[in-house]
Amino acid sequence: MGKVVLEAKNITKHFPGVLANDHINFDLYEGEVHTLLGENGAGKTTLMNIFDGIYYPNEGEVYLNGKIASINSPLDAMKLGIGMIHQLFMLVDTLTVTENIVLGFQKQGIAINTNTINKKITDISEQYNLAISPSAKIWQLSVGEQQRVEIIKMLYRGANVLILDEPTAVLTPQEIDSLFSIINKIKADNKSIVFISHKLEEVLSISDRITVLKKGKVVGTVNKNNTSENDLAQMMVGREVLSRFDRKPVDHKTEVLKIEKLEGYNNRGMKILRGVNLAVMSGEIFGIAGVAGNGQEELAEIITGIRKASSGKVILDQEEITNMAPNEVLNRKVNYIPSDRLRTGLVATLSSIENAILRCYKRNPVGNKFLVNYVEAEKFSSNLINEFNISVPKRDAPVKLLSGGNMQKLLLAREIVEKPTLLIAVHPTMGLDIGATEFVRKKLIEARDKGTAVLLISEDLDELLMIADRIGVMYDGKIVGIFEGKNAEINEIGLMMGGSKAATI
Repeated sequence: MGKVVLEAKNITKHFPGVLANDHINFDLYEGEVHTLLGENGAGKTTLMNIFDGIYYPNEGEVYLNGKIASINSPLDAMKLGIGMIHQLFMLVDTLTVTENIVLGFQKQGIAINTNTINKKITDISEQYNLAISPSAKIWQLSVGEQQRVEIIKMLYRGANVLILDEPTAVLTPQEIDSLFSIINKIKADNKSIVFISHKLEEVLSISDRITVLKKGKVVGTVNKNNTSENDLAQMMVGREVLSRFDRKPVDHKTEVLKIEKLEGYNNRGMKILRGVNLAVMSGEIFGIAGVAGNGQEELAEIITGIRKASSGKVILDQEEITNMAPNEVLNRKVNYIPSDRLRTGLVATLSSIENAILRCYKRNPVGNKFLVNYVEAEKFSSNLINEFNISVPKRDAPVKLLSGGNMQKLLLAREIVEKPTLLIAVHPTMGLDIGATEFVRKKLIEARDKGTAVLLISEDLDELLMIADRIGVMYDGKIVGIFEGKNAEINEIGLMMGGSKAATI
């Protein structure tokens, strides 16, 4: 190993009622990939936000190249050569690659020499095989290409330490291979990378060392050659985690959902669905694979009535429900787990109790059309919280104070407890730790085994291969292939997701 370039010594960070980081020690060597693992709420993001200047520690110090570093803002971090690439990219869609890279970069001054900047961007692209045109608009780029822009932006600004937060969450298998090749080139240039991921196979593929956090403390740091997926899972959650699930055979007799030639538009007024056809049976999980932006979320919104279809049909239990109001769709026992749990699935400022009863507050015994019975509401939410093992320190506190995993469990519990005929789950485990991910998948399988038709939209191919009975691949607003889950090949699906393989249906 080379010299230590970044070090956290006894970092402690308090929030009201929460000890997020408890005397954490962490170091990063020159030219290494050091992965940070941990359950949701373990303190990973807090520590990274301290490195990036978003938070300031209550105790402890950050050292850069052996000297105490004062990092009070992301600008301070960038000046010191630390750049963080967030899971949600910080790019302006309507601007070009060049404009995004120099946006807010104070060194440019008033006059911008576009030719000089473009040449530097091109040089960086060629050096690290990033392959991006400086003149391209962000909206024209795939998710993988947008991620490359974020990497170029940090390298252009002089980052020697890159923090990558869940960088593979929205990529195809081929794009992940490309990203890992880029990371290895950056590493070979003696730059250092902190890699955050929940995918243990990826962690063991790309890391040099792995540090596991649990409840704000360091459990341990291991070399990748001296550990395994089972060892890491044990460190994270204290037990073995299931990689396969026992399931009943699928009964394909009852067609619950049928989509015929469905078309629709996205928020920009562009056609996003181009004649979607599919069917979901009772007691099956039908998975939809696809890179973000190919119409998956718009499909879910049209089925649930949130978005209007321009043509085609949505048929539920042989009744056409195309463009019905959301409450009418809900009354037909269609429940929905949206991708954005905090903005769309839950009401951030309401309590856990209030969020738990959002589906049933007008029904006895919880309430009626005029009043809510808060004694019954608390009883109902308590049963839900206990059954789904949701950690809620204060049930009357705003739900936004929960960890991501516990928010997702609460949302899942509220939707599944209704025993829906059709359950639509969009990215239900995105950003969750391995324990919470296992829990959510088990609950989806339990709903399926009870006869619910589950439409699972996910960008995690491992998840789809693990729990889906059939997998449809979505590209450019169409279903371009359908596979039986047990016979699906990850490489073939990945090629279809990227548009490199002709449709098979």
